[in-house]
Amino acid sequence: MERIWLKSYPPGMPAEVPTPPYRSIREMFEHSFREYPERAAFAHMGTTLTYGELDRLSKQFAVYLQQSLELTRGERVAIMLPNILQYPVAMCGAFRAGLVVVNVNPLYTARELKHQLEDSGAKCIVILENFAHTLGEIVTETAIEQVVTTGVGDLLSWPKGAIVNFVLRYVRKEVPKFDLDGAIDFKTALKLGDGPSLDPVEIGLADIAYLQYTGGTTGVSKGAMLSHRNMVYNVQQSITWQGEAYQGLEPVIAITALPLYHIFSLEGNCLVVMAQGGLNVLIANPRDLKTFVSDISKYRFNLLTGVNTLFAALLNTPAFANVDFTALRVVVGGGMAVQPAVARKWREVTGTPILQGYGLTETSPAAICNAMATEFNGSIGLPLPSTDVMVAADDGNPLPVNETGEICIKGPQVMEGYWKRPAETSEVMLPGGWLRTGDIGRMDENGYVYIEDRKKDMILVSGFNVYPNEVENVVVEMEGILEAAAIGIADERSGEVVKVYAVRTDPSITEQAVIEFTRDKLTNYKRPRLVEFREELPKTNVGKILRRALREGQA
Repeated sequence: MERIWLKSYPPGMPAEVPTPPYRSIREMFEHSFREYPERAAFAHMGTTLTYGELDRLSKQFAVYLQQSLELTRGERVAIMLPNILQYPVAMCGAFRAGLVVVNVNPLYTARELKHQLEDSGAKCIVILENFAHTLGEIVTETAIEQVVTTGVGDLLSWPKGAIVNFVLRYVRKEVPKFDLDGAIDFKTALKLGDGPSLDPVEIGLADIAYLQYTGGTTGVSKGAMLSHRNMVYNVQQSITWQGEAYQGLEPVIAITALPLYHIFSLEGNCLVVMAQGGLNVLIANPRDLKTFVSDISKYRFNLLTGVNTLFAALLNTPAFANVDFTALRVVVGGGMAVQPAVARKWREVTGTPILQGYGLTETSPAAICNAMATEFNGSIGLPLPSTDVMVAADDGNPLPVNETGEICIKGPQVMEGYWKRPAETSEVMLPGGWLRTGDIGRMDENGYVYIEDRKKDMILVSGFNVYPNEVENVVVEMEGILEAAAIGIADERSGEVVKVYAVRTDPSITEQAVIEFTRDKLTNYKRPRLVEFREELPKTNVGKILRRALREGQA
């Protein structure tokens, strides 16, 4: 197929990325440890870890995993942390021990957490102590053999009172602490790993780096197997695409507000910036906008990634307009469509355009992005170097320019498949290595790609996927509810919110009762905000509920 997008590439941009100089993520960050030991690698609430300190601490954690827990090459370690300094220590430590990282949303309910731990077979989990009560409900039903708990302030150089105040603000007062039998704290684990040498473990491009869980094309959460090859190449693609954006600004300083357990922030901030010896400024609670703006005001930052809702929230925070944006070079918006009004106001306030990009967990994630300094144009951009994109008909054959079909992606960043799910893998992969994205779009004559619709019924809340099947399965567990269908409703703040249509056999059930029923079964962004009762739901002639008809009824 003709790569028509190459004619729109910036001058000097290669069609293919150079072969990465590293055979694994581990080699990549160990190179930064050696080259930049005195540079700041991660900062959080006034405390900074240099690359040298991260080298030392991650090695200690690796020794603990390898020698105290006797975990062997390829076994899984779950990390259930917000954006705090312990995250990069645990992640780098796991890779240095030759293990696979399973990223877990710390706000998961017990039901969601149980599925992910059961499916991945993780032997160890590193978890923020304030969320250990969730793990405590289900840990005996999983393969977890060791729990490592940590407090938000374990690596912070703060007085105790300041840490307590921050914890209350971040985790909320109603979240109780919980002591797990046999758990060990993070500081103790580091001490146990301090001294013994780390046994070398061979890992290469073909080895799995992350099990990154996603709904894929159905509501069943599946682990996308992202190999070291996928991730190393995607980092190389992102750095190549950024070109000379940071020229004269070394080291790169990135504001990392999206959670590191999310693939967008993990690759686009954490790994891309580490590969360049830059600094990730971690924001643990971006909803605390006053503290957020105060924190970033201390840095002349160069990179900021986010979703439309984050950009809009910052623009509506008065102090944000007073931040120094003179060093800001790259702002990438993904996860959900950036609204034109938000893009315009952002350009006015910061002087830097938002570059819309596109990717999936299954593409590690970066696949398509607008070129640096491109003014907002409504497109998701051009395929990255070493990436092919086609718009396909239902039969998998390519469609002509400007015709609408399913966006399909091919490149070194496409996942190795879904963990232990060959049938589901085959459903999304076409011959030749093409990944069906499930998104409907078109490509214009200049190679720019536009999203038109989503082929599947996935709901997008603040950049996070919500799969109707999961919401519906929870709602129909409620006694007195016969049927349920979930759809996305447009929302000014979060892009979409979940609305549930339900058929009830008990007329005393209220909308609020349904919402309350889901509270301890679904993460906040997945919970329905609206409930409407119907006598019956529209169905096909074989009885399948027609969500499309419900969506059209909202138009």
